[in-house]
Amino acid sequence: MKAVVIGESSGATMEVIMSVYPRHKLIADQYIERGDVIGIGPFADRGNMAIFKTRAAAEQFVKEDPFILEGLVKSFVIRDWNDSLLPE
Repeated sequence: MKAVVIGESSGATMEVIMSVYPRHKLIADQYIERGDVIGIGPFADRGNMAIFKTRAAAEQFVKEDPFILEGLVKSFVIRDWNDSLLPE
């Protein structure tokens, strides 16, 4: 079972987003390098999504991500996802 973090944009300007982005990327890259992340990125409305191999990794990520900690993500949900196309 995988876990998906879906975030809702706070409506921050692109200028504010880009000022926080380098710190966000440092955290995201750590999860990517460990193989915890399957996919991560923004939606057209500046919301975002990340797919993690485990719920534990998703839960730890939201405790560290500057986009969440600094209010650029207004709210988020972690949903368990049963990806039937990829092997566990």
